[in-house]
Amino acid sequence: MSDQYDEAPEQFTQVGDIRLCHQVVGDDNDPTVVLIMGLGLDMLWWRDEFCLDLVRRGLRVVRFDNRDVGRSTHLSGPIPTAWQYLRRSAPVTYSLEDMADDTAGLIRAVAPRGAHIVGVSLGSFIAQQTAIRHPDLTRSLVSIMGRPGDGRNGKSSKRYLLSGLRAPKPDPVDEMVAAFERIGSSGRTEADENDVRTIMPRSLARSGDDTGSGRQIAAIFAEVDRTRGLRDLRVPALVIHGDADRVIAPSGGRATAAAIPSAELVTIPGMGHDLARRHWGDVLDGIERTVRRAEATTSA
Repeated sequence: MSDQYDEAPEQFTQVGDIRLCHQVVGDDNDPTVVLIMGLGLDMLWWRDEFCLDLVRRGLRVVRFDNRDVGRSTHLSGPIPTAWQYLRRSAPVTYSLEDMADDTAGLIRAVAPRGAHIVGVSLGSFIAQQTAIRHPDLTRSLVSIMGRPGDGRNGKSSKRYLLSGLRAPKPDPVDEMVAAFERIGSSGRTEADENDVRTIMPRSLARSGDDTGSGRQIAAIFAEVDRTRGLRDLRVPALVIHGDADRVIAPSGGRATAAAIPSAELVTIPGMGHDLARRHWGDVLDGIERTVRRAEATTSA
């Protein structure tokens, strides 16, 4: 692990009844980027080297565990049954709006003047809702592997949905490697597999409860159409999507970009539902470009 992350303590911020675990790396005077991870994954999946590349670009990086993940507050409540999963409907313990309010509370604590919000997959839904609900805290928005929640665009393939019902491998590390092989980018490398085999044990050690992803899935099933709210955004925005994404179809990215005024759309050939290292350059360049665009607007 990088020396900078060795020196960056895990901190905790209380947002209502939720305690969020987070890390901050970079100069306090640099623009703050808040990274929101996807379904069931803790902040370590924003890999150290990825975050430090942003720091080298002159950005202050905040990564955190969503509620029900990692060392943030874990809740109790039902998780979807197989039948509910297939029907895409289940009892909800909390909503995506609640998770967006968590993010806003964290931003108020670590960057009171606002932050550049970046979300991937479920994190992109949360990022969109944060921008919609808390425009005063949103300096720019980057939505990766997302959709607007209109029920038409960004649907999951049937093959992916059915794979969620298969019995997992006995070793959770092997299971995660297999999962990324199913949903990930074409041409994933040994380095990408090593990332999973390195991060997964660390991630498991940070959480004693693996039921949170089920409650997060229920929140996804209950997502509302964000199109109207996205149309009202007035911040620089970037939408990134892979043309090989089977979890959230590329139409989700196109519809998101179409909804946000003046949003930039970047479609990455061969990119699936992962952040494979071969695509980091496009993603990092896009984040930096969007931040600079927003900062130039603010300072003008």
